[in-house]
Amino acid sequence: MDLQQQVLRTDVGGMPLEWIGYQDAVRLIALGQVSYSLGRTLYRIHGGINALSGAQSFIDVNAIIASHGQHPHTHLFSDSYTPPLSNKALFRRDQSLCLYCGEQFPNALLSRDHVKPLSQGGADLWSNVVAACKRCNNHKAGRTPEQAGMQLLAIPFTPTHAEYVYLQGRRILADQMEFLLAHFPRNSRLRRRVEQGQALLA
Repeated sequence: MDLQQQVLRTDVGGMPLEWIGYQDAVRLIALGQVSYSLGRTLYRIHGGINALSGAQSFIDVNAIIASHGQHPHTHLFSDSYTPPLSNKALFRRDQSLCLYCGEQFPNALLSRDHVKPLSQGGADLWSNVVAACKRCNNHKAGRTPEQAGMQLLAIPFTPTHAEYVYLQGRRILADQMEFLLAHFPRNSRLRRRVEQGQALLA
């Protein structure tokens, strides 16, 4: 039993909210705050033994749990919502590739590059940042790709909330991935990438 495996928490309507650990999942179930569960059983957590029956209590934790109540941040799901920008999520969006030379790097060797530099009025937004290796970033310096004679391999984009939940996941199981994909936009670039990856594994 891998206790590091994350559980996908959704609201009652099935909107993906966040990843939680098994302790938080058990607490929600024990408090009666889970409406339904989906996917495989990840954990069976054993409790105390009933003095009269001798039976031991247990709680099963599934890969996806839907919790009751209104999410305190319903604004997250509006079309105008922009997820917080972090290097971890950015590098995952760009598949740990330098979007200038096309090579894959460990996160420690990647940096956040502003396509239109901050010094030229560019903004620190998803739509203006890409993963870049430090060599390419240093070469580009405070110039645009055109000014530096460099080719940008993909157009940066802002992920939706469901896509951002995907980017935050550590090790996403097949049933969790299928559930998340159903909430990606139809024209999602991440959807195409994930489906191509699944086809290669098939």
